[in-house]
Order: sequence, then C-alpha cells, then structure tokens
Amino acid sequence: MDIRILPSNIANMIAAGEVVQRPASVVKELMENAVDAGADTITVAVQDAGRTLIQVMDNGCGMTPDEAVVCFERHATSKIASVEDLAAIQTFGFRGEALASIAAVAEVTLKTRREEDEVGCEVVFADSRHLSTREISTPRGANFAVRNLFYNVPARRKFIKSDNVEMKHIVSEFLRIALTRPELNLTLTSNGRDVYVLKKANSLKFRIQDLLGSTVVNSVVDISTDTSVVSISGYVGRPDSARKNQGNQYFFVNGRYFRSPYLHKAVANAYSNLVPDGTMPSYFIYLEVDPHTMDVNISPTKTEVKFEEDNVIFQTLYACIKEALGKNSFGDAIDFDREGAPEIPVLSRKYQESHPVTEPGISYDPEYNPFKNDGFPSEASPYSNTIGYQGMPYQPVHGKDAPDEFAVERNSFAVDRRDDYGKLFEEKILPSTQILILKGRYIFMPVKSGVMIVNIRRAVERIMYESNLKALAMEKPVTQPVLFPVSVRVGVENMYLFTEHRGMLKKLGFDIVPQGDDSVTVNGVPEGFPTGQDKIGKMIPDLVLALSDDHVSSADNMLSSVAGRFARLGAVNSVPVRTPAEAQRLIDDLFSCENTEFTESGRRIMTVLPEDDLLKMFN
Repeated sequence: MDIRILPSNIANMIAAGEVVQRPASVVKELMENAVDAGADTITVAVQDAGRTLIQVMDNGCGMTPDEAVVCFERHATSKIASVEDLAAIQTFGFRGEALASIAAVAEVTLKTRREEDEVGCEVVFADSRHLSTREISTPRGANFAVRNLFYNVPARRKFIKSDNVEMKHIVSEFLRIALTRPELNLTLTSNGRDVYVLKKANSLKFRIQDLLGSTVVNSVVDISTDTSVVSISGYVGRPDSARKNQGNQYFFVNGRYFRSPYLHKAVANAYSNLVPDGTMPSYFIYLEVDPHTMDVNISPTKTEVKFEEDNVIFQTLYACIKEALGKNSFGDAIDFDREGAPEIPVLSRKYQESHPVTEPGISYDPEYNPFKNDGFPSEASPYSNTIGYQGMPYQPVHGKDAPDEFAVERNSFAVDRRDDYGKLFEEKILPSTQILILKGRYIFMPVKSGVMIVNIRRAVERIMYESNLKALAMEKPVTQPVLFPVSVRVGVENMYLFTEHRGMLKKLGFDIVPQGDDSVTVNGVPEGFPTGQDKIGKMIPDLVLALSDDHVSSADNMLSSVAGRFARLGAVNSVPVRTPAEAQRLIDDLFSCENTEFTESGRRIMTVLPEDDLLKMFN
C-alpha cells in the first residue's frame, strides 16, 4: 500500500464537495463574505440559475493585491487568529474554505480595491490555480464572478437540477441573508431581470413585508423576552394563518440562520390545540446568546448550532410564544354549526298580543284495540285519521250518527287502501337511503355479509390516483373552470415551482397561470376539487407543498409517485360528501377502480363488519 499526500487541487475539490453543493452554496458563501467585509450594498446577479455565471458585488472594505491572491488558499481567513477567537465566533465565515473550494470547481475572477488605494486589482483562478493578477480601475469593495460551475467535475455538474429548481434554492439563500440584515441594500437579478430590489428598511417588519408581502406581516404578532441565558425577539404567526407547507419558518442566532428541529418542537408545542394537526404558522425568531455558549462549527455549511443550555432556551422560547398568543387572545372559539338550521324570527310584543297562542286539541279513541283489523282503524271509525285534508283537524262524530265500529265489516275499500299503502312503500326504498354518513368521514352501507365501512378521504384518494395515472399517460385532463379567476400570492421562491411543473400541472387538470413575480392566477382545477375562492386560496399552499416534494424515484415509478402525490392533495381538498346519493356515487366510482381496498401508499380504504360480529356485540 502506497500512502501519499494529495495534491492541493484534488484536496480542494474534495473539500468543495462539502461546501459547494449547488449554485446556491456559492451565493451563500459570497454574500456572507460581503456582509463580513462591512458592505452596506450587495448585488447578486446570476445567469442560467448559476450554471453560467454567479456574480456578487459589494462595497465593503476590499483587499490588497496580495490579499486577493492569498484569500483563495485553503484555510486563509481574516476572521480568527487564535483559539480564543474560535470560541467566540461572531462572523459568518471563519473556516477559510469557501473561496478555495469555489476556485477548485469553477473559474473565478475577483476585482477588488480598498478605499485608500488609487487602483484595484484583478485576480483570476481556475482549477485551484492562480492564472493571473493585474491592476485595473474598479470601485471600492469586491466583485466576484464565478463562471462555469463544476466545469471540471462532470459528475457533479450532472446532478445540478433544472434552472427553476436551482433558482428556488438561490432565492432561499438570498432571503436568509436579507432577513438578518434589514439595514443593507440588496439586489438579486436573474438573466438580467430584477427578482428583488431591497432598499434599507427601517425595521425588520418592513424588511419582511418587502420580501414576503403584507399578507404575511399582517398575520404575525411580536414576541420578546430577555433572560440571562438568551434574548428572544421576532414574530410568530396567528393560529388562523397556519398552513401545511414549511415555508416562512426561520431561526436566527446572533444574526446567523440555522436549522433546529429541537427548537421547532418548542414552537409546535406552544401552538398545541390552537392549530390543526400537520399545520404550522410562519415564524421569524431571533436569538441572542453569548458566543462562548454556542458552537457553530458543527457542519461545513454552518447551518447547525449547538447550545450549552439548549433545554433552558427550549423552555424560554415555549413560554415566550405562549405568552404572546395569550396576550392576543388566540384561543379556541366556540363554533356553532348553523348549516341547515332554520332561521327563528324574532316577533314583537304587539304581534304576540294580536295572535294569542292556544293549545291544540287532542282527540283519541279510548276503545281502540290495536290487535283488531291488523293494527289499522276501521274505515267507519271516527278516529281513523286525526288530521284532515290540508292539515285541518278532524272532528269526530258523536251521538246517533256515530257508527257502531263493532257492527261495521271491513269493506273492500278499506282492504284496498291498506294494500295500496303497502304497495306504495314495499320494495320502493332506493339503495342510497340505506347509506349512513358519519361526520363526513365514513360511509356505512349494508351488504350481504354485514356492514361495509368506507373511509371517504381514502376512497377519494384512490379514485383520483387512478384518474391522475390516466391523465398523465393519455394527456387527457378533465378541468373544471372556476367561476371567477382566483389570484393567489405564492412568493418569488415558490413561483419557480409552478414554472418548473407547469406541464405536469396542465396534464393533471390545473389551469394555473403565473402573474407577475410572486403570484399565480387559478382559472381551473381538476374535476372533484372545490372551485370556491376561499377553498382555492387554501388549496394553493397544499399544492406548493406537493410540488416541493424532492422525493426521487426510478423512472418506472415516477409516474406513480406524481399521481399519488396529487391524489393525496386532491383527497384533502375534495368536495365533501354530504348526501346518500353522493355517497352512492363515490362507492360506484371506487368499485370501478382496479384496486378498491388500498390506497397507492398501502392504507386500507374499506372493511366489512360481519353480521356474526354484530350479533356477538349484543349477546
């Protein structure tokens, strides 16, 4: 076995695999360096979602020609100089690996100048090699141009996704920097078109409005607390704004974005019993802790943070959010179901005086024997009917004109009327009237062996799954137009999802057209989806969640995966089943499917409760 030291360019390429995963990683590293350099204006320009060009320009402190060359060496950094500095990091970058990793897998040109220098310099690197340095005239600050990312690593370049997907990730990284620095002027352009042009904001709330719109800002409340361990500030969403998608949920510590499933659970616990299961409002939570009590050197991407007293932070965050929700009176409200209830008029006192209430008179036959005449009163009985024609009370006959019920024989007329009564209802019950719908979730229907129970949502999911399969394979979607087009704001980040999957959405029956930079217009939805404006507004976040699914399957299973994903979306947003006739139609559609017992994901749709088991319950 021969042991050798790897050449620097190969070592840098290996390190680049951890730091530079996609074009968005380059944007993140260069923007963070610009912030650390003290810039107050940063411009990011990309072409072809970063494949061709990623350019980041700032007006920071700049570098000398020697520093411009050294900064591309591995572990070259101006952020730390001792072990003590490493224990109290307050800047974005400190590893000194970002520029070396980028220069290992791309062609990089750096133009930079300090304020006190008359001229600047241009440095060119490619494949971790310094190609040239020359003096140029350039504004103060730094201008990084990264071209042909992964040009020398074809295997990595092959794994770059489509432009829309990569652009979505670039926007995400841009937002994370913008949300930590409202005092900066930030611009993002794609292929020469402005995506964001952000001026310096007076407060964080104004920056959130500039990025995400007034709808998000109007649905959040302030949180604030200060303890010896952690200071917490920011905004959390109102419970009624909870959605299923995971967008607009951010944690920051000392101005740095990080992910934390542990602290996310604290937020979820604070909203317990206030939001439906599987949903979560937006939140923008900023933590300030002593840098000596946390470690940001966990992963190369620096998105994980370890706290010394994470349990105290968990409890403090939970209590802070709970207090904010309580102050704003966000609790469970009593919701009376008035659908189908009759309107009770309020009558004035004068009406009651002019229309006195009288008790109705009740007449009955004290000598009626239900065991005679097969339980029917005789035709001659004055009590054969207590309600006359058109609701007039029947007046019994007394005295000598009263018939003797014991002397009257059952004539043919009476027999015929009873026979007609039986013919009217016997064998005339429609199948749908034998169906019971329980709370809009289950269908109970008698079958030969007992009682069949059908899960409505799963039945709809199965029906839509097979319908989606046919639509995707045959390209014959069934679209039901909405009465009025519905405009929904989805944000710049999610707009790339709709652009990326426009063809697939059309095949499934969605008629959705991009409108501007951050909104879509819904003109039609697949058959079975609700068409009301409010329903569509609530459906779009679920659609974003389905489109955001990064699940990768084989080519053979891709069709099934897409059909199943949107079948689950359709089942959640389907028109509810309320009447026996609708339930019967659903059962008919279910039994026309190839598989009537299980959904695409393997969950049971229906079961039969045998009659023998029913009998055992009552023994």
